[in-house]
Amino acid sequence: MSLSLDPATLAPNRFVDSDHPGVVAFARQHGAGKEPKEAAIALFYAVRDGFRYNPWNVSFQPEDFTASGVLARPSHEGHCIDKALVLAAAARSLGIPSRLHFANVRNHIGTGKLEEKLGTDLLVYHGYAELFLDGRWIAATPAFNAELCRVLGVAPLEFDGEHDAIFQEYDATGGHFMEYVEDHGSHASIPFDAMIEAWKFHYHRFVSAGGWPSPAR
Repeated sequence: MSLSLDPATLAPNRFVDSDHPGVVAFARQHGAGKEPKEAAIALFYAVRDGFRYNPWNVSFQPEDFTASGVLARPSHEGHCIDKALVLAAAARSLGIPSRLHFANVRNHIGTGKLEEKLGTDLLVYHGYAELFLDGRWIAATPAFNAELCRVLGVAPLEFDGEHDAIFQEYDATGGHFMEYVEDHGSHASIPFDAMIEAWKFHYHRFVSAGGWPSPAR
């Protein structure tokens, strides 16, 4: 392990609550007894396909952004930050350093209704996880479950513990699928205040009203 590795990437915090019994149990269920890379791969798929991607249930309250809270949901679903939180926290529970990476992206497929509600095609503070394996940081994006990818006509994103798994730039027909627009960097926790300020700027009518748009709204 690098001597310069930030100890915060191994420690539990308010949002990446890797010491919570629910997170510890999930991590052990999928990664116990495995080498770090194999454990990381197992956790990635457990999060990618064990929780359905749902971009409609977004809170503006910090208490709703915890890995343990996502795991406790009976619906077994979450948006990109929810799923990145679970992966990052479970990895830390097994001694694998982790952090969260955020960026503004444009998703060119499968989000028409969401874009109509938000008034923009820009998804602000899209989140994914980064895991420290074999001496380097590797990106892992578990947001889109395999079933949803099939519906969207996009190959599910795979993770081998050696190469970055970032959202596909193109769909199966060669059309644009995901475009990264602005990078917000890597963080040991959620930069909550900065994230909310960015949401206020881009989605002001929903943040000021205190509620994310729903499909029926």
